[in-house]
Amino acid sequence: MSDSTVTVRTKKFITNRLLQRRQFVVEVIHPGLAGVSKSDLKEKLTSMYKVTDPSCILLYGFKVAFGGGRSTGFAMIYDNLVAAKKYEPKYRLTRFGMGKAKGVARKQRKERKNRAKKIRGVKKAKASA
Repeated sequence: MSDSTVTVRTKKFITNRLLQRRQFVVEVIHPGLAGVSKSDLKEKLTSMYKVTDPSCILLYGFKVAFGGGRSTGFAMIYDNLVAAKKYEPKYRLTRFGMGKAKGVARKQRKERKNRAKKIRGVKKAKASA
């Protein structure tokens, strides 16, 4: 990302002491680019708000405006990782690599069950394990 072409603005800035975070709408102006990666935006916000730990910045919900060149999304800067893990929903923590991933997918479980139906005897015990 070249800094001259991408502009990052924050709107509706709220300091939420109760949830130990700062939350705001991020507006990214990127003419000539399809989009800007969240890691690049995270670096830019780290320098803008003097954040010590970049993993405390959570970016999500970005939509590119019709015609391109402008994106808006939501960002939160937590005071520390403990607060982020305490207040963020589990699915969002998983998305950001802080929570644990779910187990085997539902479709894979069903396919395994249906394959096991076709096997009999000792082989069935081995197949399920």
